[in-house]
Amino acid sequence: MVVGSGYLGGHIGARIRALGGEAVLCSRRPPAARSAAGLRWCELDVRDPRACRDLVRRVAPDSLVLVHGPSDITWCERHPDEAMAAHGAGAVNLAAAAGGLPMLLISTDNVFPGARDSYGESDEVAPANAYGRAKLAAERTLLDTGSALVLRVSLVYGWDPDGHRPNYFTTCVRALRAGRVVEAPEDHWNTPVLVDDVAAWSAELVRTRRTGVLHLAGPERLSRYAWARRIAAGLGLPEGLVRPVAQAGTAYACRPRNACLHSEQAAGLPELAGLWPVDVDEGARRLAPVAFAAGGPPVVPAPRPVKE
Repeated sequence: MVVGSGYLGGHIGARIRALGGEAVLCSRRPPAARSAAGLRWCELDVRDPRACRDLVRRVAPDSLVLVHGPSDITWCERHPDEAMAAHGAGAVNLAAAAGGLPMLLISTDNVFPGARDSYGESDEVAPANAYGRAKLAAERTLLDTGSALVLRVSLVYGWDPDGHRPNYFTTCVRALRAGRVVEAPEDHWNTPVLVDDVAAWSAELVRTRRTGVLHLAGPERLSRYAWARRIAAGLGLPEGLVRPVAQAGTAYACRPRNACLHSEQAAGLPELAGLWPVDVDEGARRLAPVAFAAGGPPVVPAPRPVKE
């Protein structure tokens, strides 16, 4: 039972199905993302405890993956009470409804303040914004059950043409193809991770029923400006349209300066063997065919040599 039917929830459900399992998506509105095509969907408002109990009883899942609540960080900053009701109170209702079933919560790097270059699982949390506070409340509720794994994920990207708020990769490609300038902060850093890698980890981790806290991030720490130029270069789009700006005064102003993660534990988990996240150049190469499908032949760069 995947609670949340957006871009990431759809990819996680599709990965579970590809591995021979069955995924049921649940959300307030029917899924619009192409990644959710063909998956069963049930209506659910996580703020309603009775609805959570009734749906878990009806679906009878063997585990829950929680990708619920608004992920627009700027919106959450403007609507902190609503963000907390969806993420925090929603986690309380889902934990009660689950009754001890294994749960996987997709959380965020925004539970950290961003003063350091990167954060591992053992670092102390101090949320940077309302989104981080709401996610941390959900984390604590679920960890208290003793049957949950919190997977903190860095900035997720992919080709998302159907989303109401497309991710950074999609936004950059669309703007550059249209000849528009992309103003990208040069002082805001991320460790971007491809959506397929997040889905692959999620499907394996929920199957093995691990508990505790784990971090997932891409292998590179990049400013938004550097990343946008890599996207342009990798897809044969005009790099000169990417312009550096300061984080302050942009839509990213309420995010931690360093929204970056690393894992102190993942290398020791056998179920993750062979599932290491790709860098942004390989990510762009994989996404090029779908990103260019509606606008001419794809530009597919040659694979980069593997570094030992």
